[in-house]
Amino acid sequence: MKPTEIILHCSATAEGKDFKAKDIDTWHKQRGFNKIGYHYVIDLDGTIEKGRNDDEVGAHCLNHNTISLGICYIGGLASDAKTPKDTRTHEQKEAMYKLVNELMTKYNIPLTKVYPHSAFAAKSCPSFKIDDFKREFQEWKNKSNEKPMDNINLHSKFIGDLFMKSVENDIRHWGK
Repeated sequence: MKPTEIILHCSATAEGKDFKAKDIDTWHKQRGFNKIGYHYVIDLDGTIEKGRNDDEVGAHCLNHNTISLGICYIGGLASDAKTPKDTRTHEQKEAMYKLVNELMTKYNIPLTKVYPHSAFAAKSCPSFKIDDFKREFQEWKNKSNEKPMDNINLHSKFIGDLFMKSVENDIRHWGK
């Protein structure tokens, strides 16, 4: 399978409840799947767990399984376990941005092909607005792209300053 889409999901579990990919694997097997339907699961602490291999057809979104990778974050419901809510921790958001970026790069998938599960099913999953995600992702990407440049510029300025001080010292010493 060569993926052309990324579909974002939530586990539809209550806020703060710590589940893992193995739990979802068990739930999916109980529903008749041969294994977990998602390709990736993002734990509360931001750990990215592997589900299915990228080249395996997923079982996460009807009519899109053969062309998409499924990413699921743990959470998606308020503490009442009923009300949809964006419960992503800071660590989950960061991990999701990094993972989406890596998969977009690896498979040449444009951001326009990153969807919420709700785009294809009558569900609130993943319990956040995709436009907000895409805006935040772009902001994250811009910041992460600036950091190396800032470090290089600061390093270059530091080395340049050291060089100039050395030259000035040489002129003072040898110029007398």
